[in-house]
Amino acid sequence: MTKIAFDRRDRLATSTAALLNRLRGVSARPVPTDVRVSSAFDHDEEPDYYGGVLGGATTIGALALDPAVQREAWETLERLQADEYVAYVRDYVAAGRNVAGGEWRYADVVTVLGAATRLLHPSSYLEIGVRRGRSMAIVAAGATTCSILGVDLWQPGYASMDNPGPDHVRQELQRVGHTGTLELIKGDSHEILPRVFVERPSLTFDLILVDGDHSVRGARRDLRAVLPRLRIGGALVFDDISHPSHPGLFRVWQRAVVADRRYSTWEFDDIGYGVAVAVRRW
Repeated sequence: MTKIAFDRRDRLATSTAALLNRLRGVSARPVPTDVRVSSAFDHDEEPDYYGGVLGGATTIGALALDPAVQREAWETLERLQADEYVAYVRDYVAAGRNVAGGEWRYADVVTVLGAATRLLHPSSYLEIGVRRGRSMAIVAAGATTCSILGVDLWQPGYASMDNPGPDHVRQELQRVGHTGTLELIKGDSHEILPRVFVERPSLTFDLILVDGDHSVRGARRDLRAVLPRLRIGGALVFDDISHPSHPGLFRVWQRAVVADRRYSTWEFDDIGYGVAVAVRRW
């Protein structure tokens, strides 16, 4: 084979590999692995023994159970358009506290996001599964200049409730005073995120919520896609770990996150649909 033939073969192999990488959602450039969360402890002198991580998953969990943090979250939700699910949970929480008083414990995706936002002061947030924008509004209200990226199919009538779409979400975030950049992408996260990460290989986040595809395979794919994009000290929230309609989600969480020693984890699954959070330690 001539040198020209070898060169053509090599160029073809290189271009084919690049195309396959794009189809697989793999960037030609490595994902940053040493980026710290924006609120990391910055020690002026070496060595930095703990890597700047100021709060772990148990700290976020404790804050999520704090009545003051919960009141703050509910005050934010009250500023949004009326939602029958929010009304139900509000009454449920009131009934629980009426029965058990100060010993009653409850947490959900809203309280955990409120706690994580209070602790981390995120400058960048990724949300898979936006729907009406409730969860996103919690982060936006607590970190008004945060840069937010959201992905959702916005299927009409999803979960038997009104699902108005991206314009509604934008209006909700305006209600809570968000002034940072907001990018809402309509489509399948399994297709959208690999493309976004190829186009923006250095993109990382302080805070991530995975609340989209609830199938075992789909949830696992979402977690695998976003975990490399979580900054050191950043938090990832995973919803519905004890939802009766999706019993496989807790197993997905355990295998994809809990088993990885890079993450500290906390779960709440006593009542409600359950929620989990992980903080990247290194």
